[in-house]
Formats: sequence, C-alpha cells, structure tokens
Amino acid sequence: MKRAILLLVCAALPACSTGTAAADRDAAAWEKQAQNVTIIRDTWGIAHVYGKTDADAVFGVIYAQAEDDFNRVETNFLNSMGRLAEAEGEKEIYRDLRMKLFIDPADMKAQYVGAPAWLKALMNGWADGLNYYLRTHPEVAPRVIKRFEPWMAITFSEGSIGGDIERVNLTQLEKFYGSASAPTALRRDEGVPAYVEPTGSNGIAVAPSNTTGKHALLMINPHTSFFFRSEAQMVSDEGLNAYGALTWGQFFIYQGFNDRAGWMHTSSGVDNIDEYLETIVRKGDRYFYKYGSEERPVASSTIVVPYKSGGATASKTFTVYRTHHGPIVREADGKWVSVRLMQEPLKALTQSYSRTKARSYKAFRDTMELHTDSSNNTIFADADGTIAYFHSNFIPRRDPKFDWTKPVDGSDPATEWRGVLSIDETPGLRNPPNGWLYNTNNWPWTAAGPNSPKKADFPVYVERNGENPRGVHAVKVLENRNDFTLESLISTAAFDSYLTEFDVMLPPLFKAYDALPAANPLKRKVAEPIAMLKSWDRRWSVSSVPTSVAVYWGEDIGRRVADDARKAGMSADDYAAAKGAPEQLVQALAAAVDRLESDFGSWKTPWGEINRYQRINGALVQPFDDGKPSIPVGFTSARWGSLASFGARTYNGTKKMYGTTGNSFVAAVEFGDRVRAKAVTAGGESGDPASPHFGDQAQRYSTGDLRDVYFYRQDVEKHAERQYHPGR
Repeated sequence: MKRAILLLVCAALPACSTGTAAADRDAAAWEKQAQNVTIIRDTWGIAHVYGKTDADAVFGVIYAQAEDDFNRVETNFLNSMGRLAEAEGEKEIYRDLRMKLFIDPADMKAQYVGAPAWLKALMNGWADGLNYYLRTHPEVAPRVIKRFEPWMAITFSEGSIGGDIERVNLTQLEKFYGSASAPTALRRDEGVPAYVEPTGSNGIAVAPSNTTGKHALLMINPHTSFFFRSEAQMVSDEGLNAYGALTWGQFFIYQGFNDRAGWMHTSSGVDNIDEYLETIVRKGDRYFYKYGSEERPVASSTIVVPYKSGGATASKTFTVYRTHHGPIVREADGKWVSVRLMQEPLKALTQSYSRTKARSYKAFRDTMELHTDSSNNTIFADADGTIAYFHSNFIPRRDPKFDWTKPVDGSDPATEWRGVLSIDETPGLRNPPNGWLYNTNNWPWTAAGPNSPKKADFPVYVERNGENPRGVHAVKVLENRNDFTLESLISTAAFDSYLTEFDVMLPPLFKAYDALPAANPLKRKVAEPIAMLKSWDRRWSVSSVPTSVAVYWGEDIGRRVADDARKAGMSADDYAAAKGAPEQLVQALAAAVDRLESDFGSWKTPWGEINRYQRINGALVQPFDDGKPSIPVGFTSARWGSLASFGARTYNGTKKMYGTTGNSFVAAVEFGDRVRAKAVTAGGESGDPASPHFGDQAQRYSTGDLRDVYFYRQDVEKHAERQYHPGR
C-alpha cells in the first residue's frame, strides 16, 4: 500500500513541477515587463503611467486600476462574458444568458488569434497586467476570474455604461427561455417604470473665435452611475499620450484628450437595433422560419449558464435559437422575435484604442470609418482649432417605409439592412459659423443653433430622441458669447445653475393657483409657497428653499400624471405642463409641502440639507444612512434642466436624497500650444475606504471646483505622491 501511494505521488510530480515552472516563467516575464513601466501617483491618487511601448502602458494602467478597485474591474468582465451568476447567484442567470447569446468564448478566442499583432500585444499586456497584480497581491481573492486571458478584452470593447446588448429585455427573454409566468409585450421598451432618472452625458466644444485665448475648448461631462470609471494618463515612447476616464477593466481612455485633440461621447438617440418578427414553422422536431419564398432552418445551440448556489456551483442549460437576423429573444403575437445589432467587437476595440492616438480631425475621422461606436454621439475639438460633432457611428441603411421603432416582418427581404450609412450621410458638424456645438443626449437639430443639421435631410431612424431640458439650457449659455475661457466654460456652462424645465412647468401651476376661488382651502394652504416660487430666479443652490419646493412638487405631479402621460406618448413633465388638471397641479404642491414638513420639520428646508453626496464604503451597490456624514450638493437631477446632473432619491430608512448617478467625471480642456485642463471625479480615485483618495475630491465635486490636471511629466513629478514600478 505504501509503495502504491509513493508511486502515485511520484507520478503526479512531473505535472506539478511543469505547472510551477510555467507559473514561474510567467512571473519572470511579468516582472521584466513591469520594469518597463513607471506609475506616478499624483497628489489626488491619479495614475500617470509611462511605458516604453503601448503594451507596457496598457500593462501599467490596468495594474493601476486593479490597485484602485479590482472588484469593479472583475465585475465588469463577469458581466461582459455572461458570468455574473457565478458570483452573484441564480438571480443573474438571464442576464448571463443574454450576454452569452452574443458573446461566444470560442468566437472571441478566434478573433484574438486573427487580430493584428499590435492589438494582440495590447491584449496580452492587459491580461498580463491583471495577472501580475493578482500574483503580487495574494490577499486579493477574485470572485470568479482567477486568471485573465487576452481574448477576454474583446468581450468589453466599447465603454458605454449600457451597451447595445443590454437593450434586450430580460423579462421577455426569461419568458421565452424560462419562466412561463413572465409577461409578454410587443415593444421592447414597455415595462419601464413611470420615471427613469435621465442618463447620458453633456459634451460641448467652443471654437477659437468664441474664446478670449483663441484656442478651442472642450467640455467632457459623462453622466453615469458614480464610480463607473477611473481616471488616468497613459504615455508611451510609441506616441501614446492620453488622459481621461477609463471604464473599469478597459485599457483605452474612453472620454478624454491627448496633447492635440479631445473627444467626448454622449449616448445617442439613434435607432440602430432592430427586432424581426419571425414566422416559425415546426416540422417534426425542427423549426424553420419563412424568408421570402423560402423556409430556412432555425439554428439551435446549447448554452450552459453556471451559477453560484450556496457554497457550490450549479448550472442551467438552455437550447437557444437564432435566424440570420440574430438570436431569438422573445415572442410576440404568436411570432418569435429576433434582434439584430452591431456585432464587431474586435473592430470596436480597434476603434476605441486608435482614437486615443488621433491628434487631428483627419486622424480622428479616419478612426470613425470603422463604424463601431454604435451607441454614441461624439463631440471633438483639437489644437488646430477644429470643433466637430459626429452622430452615432453605426446606423444601418434601411428602407424608410418601415417603422423601425417596432418589430418588422422578418419574412420580407425588403427589411434587410443594406450596409451602413457613411459619416457624410449622418448628421454632423465641423466648424459651424456660430462657433460652438454641443449634445446632451438630445436630437442633433439644435446642436449648433441655427447652423444645426436639418431633420428633413436625414432618414427618420437616425434619431429617436427629442429636445430635452439640458439641450434648451446648453443653447441658452452658449449662444451670443465670444469670451469663453477655460474657467468660464466651467462656471457658466458646466455648472450654470438655471433650471430650464421649470420655465415650462411652473406657469401652468401659477395659472391654476390664480384661478382657484379665494375661499378654497387649498389656495390658502399653498399661498406662501406659490409666492416664493413666483419670485424665484429658478437657480439651484444649497441654500435655496424654492429649489426644494419645486423639485418635490415636480416629482409629485410627475407621479400623478405618469399613466396618462405614457398613454399620450409624452414625458410626465411635458404632460403635466401641457395637460395637467389645474386642481391636480395645486394638489401636488400641497402634497410636496406636506412631505417636506413631515420629513424635515419645515417646508422651508434649504435644498442642500436634502440633496446629499455620501459614500460609506466601497460596495458596488451603495448603502445610505441619514445618521452618517454626507455633503450637500446644489445641482439637481438633469430632469429639471441642470447641466450639472445629480440623480438623487430617498432610500429605505432615509429622509434625505442621496445621489448615485449624474456627473461622474468632469473635465474642461483648452487646446493651445500646450494643453491645459481641469477635472474632478465623483468622490475620489480609490474604491478603498482606507485610502486617502476614497473621498478627497468629494467637496470639490459637490461645488464644481475642478482641480488642475497634471498632464506634462514635469508637472506630474512636481505633484507626485509616489513613483514605482508595478509589483513594487
């Protein structure tokens, strides 16, 4: 028996030693590459990464991201690969299934093998940087991904907070492939709550003609969930020198600038994802779908979704279907519904990285010819004085006789895509004579005032959004000015305090109040709040009582009219202003006053006592507590037209409103002989509550007091907190 055990152990030793040797070789290679990388953390904890090659810079920047918040890095890739349920359990099965319908590891691996050498080197550097971090930080326990592989980078190749795949309705997906109790619907946007906090971003570019310094200016202001992106600089001896915001886990500056040009992405209202009603015919145990005069076989495959179950791992197996249009994602009116969207992850990764090295309009436009920045509009400015607006970079060419906002007949060949619209065929601007342009996730028809693209010149499917309150506000602060500076762009545009939506909503309230009989008790109850609102300058501030009253009233009336507004196809706020019943408008004000009295002891409570920034710990989903420290914030939800957005609400056990979305990264850039910039990140750079950089920017963030960006190495070194090689 002893001899048998000894032989068994000896037989295993070669495999063990081989694995150890391979790990040692990897570690030696990572250590060698780390010596080519220098990370300088400035006094705000921002990582400035310098490498000999671009791949070295990628190695360093992803290592630095892992230092700051490995949990967010890993979680983004759990989501992108459809592996979230392995960490979070059964509740994420259908989210994972949705991702796996589009992201196939075998396909991603094949695309990695076929990638150009320069891009493959970046993906290798990305995986090596993360694996080296895990090796040098054995105390960090990944939830799922023990080793990162280069191909994984392709699964998350476009940095938006909600990618195209997330437009597929999870409830309908579960109804089709799983629980029969889930409801069904024809439109993919049905089932949304009565009100959803506006997301998206602001982008503004000002031409030299409208500035005192005669340099182009760029405002970068993504509105996302807080802590969704890190801030860093990437520099290499191969011409890379980019600064800005990176989505956790990605190795390209998503919204930022280099020494000659800058770019800002705003979520687009383009209609570029289509659903097809497939006519299914069953023959025996096989499915076919009608297409023209044909009956084509429905492709089927098996997807296994592992999930965490207690202390073990279980799995759920699905048979999934697809036509040439795309995967089947739901059923409607007796037909299966397939979805088609842009699926070019390798090209998207190529474009996302290449634009960071584009130092002129022409070079940047050349990257746009890849047509994979599907969900974004882009604002651009450069040191040559060019400002530009690019509409969504991926718009299929389609027959305009169909209503593409609804599922179309998949059996009709006329519904096929016919290539992609060129850049010149989509709304765009370059150096408009008014000297400014912007986007706030609204339509492009006001992007440059009177010099904007004309709606009649384009197919209806290039844009589904209308105007929004931020768009009205942006025009107000940009038009008729030619004296912008970097500082005034921040103070009079990015943080201008006017709330334009109340220009629309309050007059009907005043009219309704004035029409009430004097003896009406409701009129007496709200007389003082009405007087205050009538004299209000409609500007937010932490000391403003009218802001508190107006916001609480706007939210209340929005809830009251939500159902009618949806039936009318209008926003709740527009409906309240245009069609709200007069007494209902006044009743909502009385209810708002009562709520303020109940929650805070007086309806005359300043806005800053209600609207707060708080970060208690580094959890992905933040807890909030009225009894713990928080910071007053003056700016409001984008819903009311605030360009500086702070999406806040109450939570279980709280009376105060706490923000979780809106301004997440703000940067203003001036492109002269030397680039100059100011920026601020929500809270701080680190996700570790023990770090001095967990909340060191919170006060600046809440007041719009942007800090200087250290872009040039001599400035970085003057403000260095520490300098090191990865692993040291």
